[in-house]
Amino acid sequence: FKFLYDVNLPIREKVEIISKEIYGADGVDFSEEAERQMVQYEEAGFGKLPICMAKSQYSFSCDPSAKGVPTGFRIAVREIRSCVGAGFLYPICGDIMTIPGLPTRPGFYDVDINVKTGEVIGLF
Repeated sequence: FKFLYDVNLPIREKVEIISKEIYGADGVDFSEEAERQMVQYEEAGFGKLPICMAKSQYSFSCDPSAKGVPTGFRIAVREIRSCVGAGFLYPICGDIMTIPGLPTRPGFYDVDINVKTGEVIGLF
């Protein structure tokens, strides 16, 4: 296995290399929050971690409706999260959700215990 980039490069450069070389983007636009996070991670010693991009699986761009191999687009990084224990950073691109498909109302609201019988209700 060989990384596309030198892991010793700054976070910004690693994200730019992935965006241009893999996705064919013209460049990367980092939000102010992502800019702050890059500084924080590098100051904390996590800047050498590999990058795993979190973006739409439907397109090389951040626009899920741009099918095929779009051109003339930029990757929008709105924030960068860390999985330090697992050993990587992951930029959140566009409007992607990191755990798609979860309901807006958590399932635990429907779980209860029948105090008379001790039966758990609402798990299945």
